[in-house]
Amino acid sequence: MYDDEHFMQLALAQARAAAAVGEVPVGAVLVRGGEVLATGRNAPVAEHDPTAHAEIAALRAGAQALGNYRLGDCTLYVTLEPCAMCSGAMLHARLARVVFGAPDPKTGAAGSVLDLFANARINHQTQVQGGVLAPECAALLEDFFQARRSAQRTQALAAHPLRQDALRTPEARFADLPDYPWNPKYISDLPSLGGLRLHYLDEGPSDAPLTWLCLHGNPAWSYLYRHMLPVFLAAGHRVVAPDLIGFGKSDKPKKEAFHTFDGHRQVLLEWIERLDLQRCVLVVQDWGGILGLTLPMAAPGRFIGLLAMNTVLATGEQPLSAGFLAWREMCAQKPLFGVGRMLARGNPQLSEAECAAYDAPFPDAGYRAALRAFPLLVPGSLGAPGAALSRAARDFWASQWTGRSLMFVGAQDPVLGEPVMQQLAAQVRGCPPLVVLPQAGHFVQEHGGPIARQAVEYFGDLAGA
Repeated sequence: MYDDEHFMQLALAQARAAAAVGEVPVGAVLVRGGEVLATGRNAPVAEHDPTAHAEIAALRAGAQALGNYRLGDCTLYVTLEPCAMCSGAMLHARLARVVFGAPDPKTGAAGSVLDLFANARINHQTQVQGGVLAPECAALLEDFFQARRSAQRTQALAAHPLRQDALRTPEARFADLPDYPWNPKYISDLPSLGGLRLHYLDEGPSDAPLTWLCLHGNPAWSYLYRHMLPVFLAAGHRVVAPDLIGFGKSDKPKKEAFHTFDGHRQVLLEWIERLDLQRCVLVVQDWGGILGLTLPMAAPGRFIGLLAMNTVLATGEQPLSAGFLAWREMCAQKPLFGVGRMLARGNPQLSEAECAAYDAPFPDAGYRAALRAFPLLVPGSLGAPGAALSRAARDFWASQWTGRSLMFVGAQDPVLGEPVMQQLAAQVRGCPPLVVLPQAGHFVQEHGGPIARQAVEYFGDLAGA
């Protein structure tokens, strides 16, 4: 003869099946003579029926099987304490016995809120036993509601009212992006955001031994890391990649004046704190490095590695290069330059769809304030905003950094190519020689698959440290 736990496990299987289709995970099994007579699972949502509880489904199926609604020689197993409706049906069916798993402190009618089964005035008495596999039954419900609350929070943030001084790229612009299958996540309640919606990717286990924090530059967005993310994830690691405000799927303030070095840095620091990122390898390129290289000194305990590509510490100590000044002038004179076409010039392997993905965040000029602002934000003098922070960061990397570093450089980059990266490598304590990619330009991540594989091998043993 099977025991109660055996049949409750069968009820749990029904509950999991309910959860898989979005129903509250409650399952039931009707047993007669040691054999399963009928099963049931919650289906009020699918059937648009407030009575479609697991217990009712099992009772109906059992009565049909026997050709009799009286089920006096049956035991019903259910993962959650029955409500008043289901308890009444059980009593009306003359069940011999009811066995439930987790108590229900809100609607339970077998002792938690009320006890219909204990009312001596009812003309049938059904034996009740609760607490069978209660922890397993309760955990299933808790996990379901936790996931639903999380989804609701995400949805609420995604639908956060748009500030009047900002734009939000229509979601249709991001439909069917090649090699970008990851679910969007949004946050808007960081103090420095002021209600603006920040988009980010967060893939892989939250307790992974290594977290890759990937920061893009101008005019790219998290799409830039699409070749590297799968490699990191295949190693069992976590990957987080935000879109800076003004880029990608994040909200876009209408005015260039919104964008400041300190403002963007503060958003990143608050976001890292909110996600409680640990054991991070900082992955940076372009503005991702100009901002990102100033982060570890503010939270050194969170970072154990640095992977840098074609970027710089903008300390304001040296005049801006001729190449950069030419780039800044182009942005000012041709503010509607095609982002996708620009990337394709240095990466001819890009498909038309990939170029369109880079253009997607910027439907028209109104969405491009960040693209106009960022070239002007690079510190070009000692007193420029961000310059002092960058000098402090340089001192941190030179004398206080104890993590591991790895740097790649696209040799075809006329602005942040090998000479600039050699200087950066010399500023980072313990940094090995640069890995030079002769065919790559500024957007090194377009060659990111081999880079990511080498990085996983290089940093991999830190995962177990």
